[in-house]
Amino acid sequence: MQAIINGKLILPHSVEEKHILVFNDTIQAIEEADKFQSENYDRVYDAQGNYVAPGFFNIHIHGIKGADAMDEDQTSISRMAEALPATGVTDFLPTTMTYDFSRIATALTNIRQGQYRELGAIVRGANLEGPFISPQYKGAQAEKNIQKADFSLLEPFKDVIKIITLAPETLADTSFIETCADNDIIVSLGHSAATYEQALDALRAGASHITHLFNAMSPLHHRAPGLVGVGLDTHVKCELIADNIHIHPAVQRLVFKAKAPENIILITDSMRACLLGDCESELGGQKVYVKNGKATLADGSMAGSVAPMNQVVANFKTNTRADWSTVINMVTLNPATEFGLDEQIGSLEPKKLANITIFDENCHIKQTFIKGQSVFKS
Repeated sequence: MQAIINGKLILPHSVEEKHILVFNDTIQAIEEADKFQSENYDRVYDAQGNYVAPGFFNIHIHGIKGADAMDEDQTSISRMAEALPATGVTDFLPTTMTYDFSRIATALTNIRQGQYRELGAIVRGANLEGPFISPQYKGAQAEKNIQKADFSLLEPFKDVIKIITLAPETLADTSFIETCADNDIIVSLGHSAATYEQALDALRAGASHITHLFNAMSPLHHRAPGLVGVGLDTHVKCELIADNIHIHPAVQRLVFKAKAPENIILITDSMRACLLGDCESELGGQKVYVKNGKATLADGSMAGSVAPMNQVVANFKTNTRADWSTVINMVTLNPATEFGLDEQIGSLEPKKLANITIFDENCHIKQTFIKGQSVFKS
């Protein structure tokens, strides 16, 4: 048995001091600190007054530290998994790009195999971003690879695909959304010029998520609220890239005021250049230039993020002044609940996996555990 002492435990609705976290591969108990006796434990970790939280779940990440989910090299998923605990992430959905579908199929095969690896962050399936999107709001996706929605392409991979981003206005009807829902694939609306009415129809058909709200979609207008309007006006789950580049801090505050906190999920949308500093990199087969934390394509348009998850958490906490429990839920319990994993991960509760991260007031990661094993220590 192991224990973490002298930590501030972040629970779903409170932060508890003067308690210890008891665990092996799963969490066993939260006990009062005055009952602690070191001789009862095989190993004791001193949090030194830092925060102790569930490991972060990044549901939208393309790459990190030189590796990308679209790489044909099967080791790239492993390299992503090994890099992520340094950012507090213990669970993730490697995210594909709008490529020709044969390349997407290779990526999905690699992600499927990655679910059975033992080291690093746990692969929870795949996030399919495209290729059924709008050319008008393709973002950093290559227009030549955009296709019409066809579930037969997804059929061989429905076991690994957990969520797919599409532009609802490109569909002939809502049958594709309904088929995805019937196969337990979450439909997310994004990279889209959809009107408010088109987006609302998609939600009624079974879509339940919006990909990186505000980014790669028509802007909010008082006479044409569009997809952003639906995101703010309904209970749909909304992703936010809180890197302070993709979304201004004031807009982050507005979203926090407009939506119930349980319907906000913080993501990184990070690319392979994440953690590499200023550099020349790649995303979706296109050259990317990273300078001062901002990634752009050759034409100057914004590409993905290079912010790690702990920075996203710190930014949102600073920008909104939300309490720690609320912010941490946005990268733990909220995504775990949406993907049906809340009995396994997402909070510090007995019987859940001991996926844990320890960080300071600025969300600098001190140590991360996966299934009770220390996998990162700064």
